Amino acid sequence: MSVEDWLADTRASYDTLAPAYADHVRDLLDQTPYERAILAVFAELARADGGGPVADVGCGPGRITAHLAGLGVDAFGIDLSPAMIEVARREHPALRFEVGSMTDLDLAEASLAGVVAWYSLIHIPDHEIGSVLARFHRALRPGSPLLIGFHVGDDVQLKTRGYGDHPINVQVHRRRPEQLATWLDETGFDVQAQMTLRSAESSLGGILVALRRPDAGPGKPEA
Repeated sequence: MSVEDWLADTRASYDTLAPAYADHVRDLLDQTPYERAILAVFAELARADGGGPVADVGCGPGRITAHLAGLGVDAFGIDLSPAMIEVARREHPALRFEVGSMTDLDLAEASLAGVVAWYSLIHIPDHEIGSVLARFHRALRPGSPLLIGFHVGDDVQLKTRGYGDHPINVQVHRRRPEQLATWLDETGFDVQAQMTLRSAESSLGGILVALRRPDAGPGKPEA
């Protein structure tokens, strides 16, 4: 399947279920103290050295963006789905949201104080992960943090029904923390922390925090 095909399927699926998805996840952070704690640590790292803009890539309806803003972070959201961005703008009118893809991230080099990919890499195939992480690397300032939330496992599941029983067509990639840590290392990041947990977010979730290395590193998307 080409990049255009799975991106189109993912975009269409989330456009279809955007309101139902927003309803389902709106209050999840109230039930997830460990996630709130790691978001607070990430916010502290992103605010260091004067802070700066932080991109929530794959922001969906904007709940993580808004939570980070409440922690004093200059957060903005990017999502592939125009319908998700419409929901995010409606629910969080004081914040900035834009349509975009992590496979073609239109952000200036070394312009960000942080990047969050909160359960948004789960639809990216393995062969595209390196390119996506390289784009994150390029957009981040040296020493700035990247936070990734993901489902733990080693399988790929095709989902054909979403929240509200809407028809969708997306693949969900479950990954081992050590595999993501290896990809991050290869792309120019130093992993600072990793954990697995069970919560309202995931029956078995993973969290990785990494810093962009001060050296140049690879950090350049593949052609």
